[in-house]
Amino acid sequence: MLDKKLLDILVCPVTKGPLIFDKARNELISVSAQLAYPIRDDIPVMLEDEARRLSADELDTYREAKAG
Repeated sequence: MLDKKLLDILVCPVTKGPLIFDKARNELISVSAQLAYPIRDDIPVMLEDEARRLSADELDTYREAKAG
């Protein structure tokens, strides 16, 4: 599990925007960049080349969750 303080200071390396922690998939989500950054051994891998592209359905889900 990632430390809450770490999650509060991490931003997307591409857009510098906020990230959403997806506990179920163990990823940090950047809606603005449409990327999911993996977390391996409790360490976020904040490299664009290592991130996966989010599908349109995933983006809609995260946008709805972010909106409240």
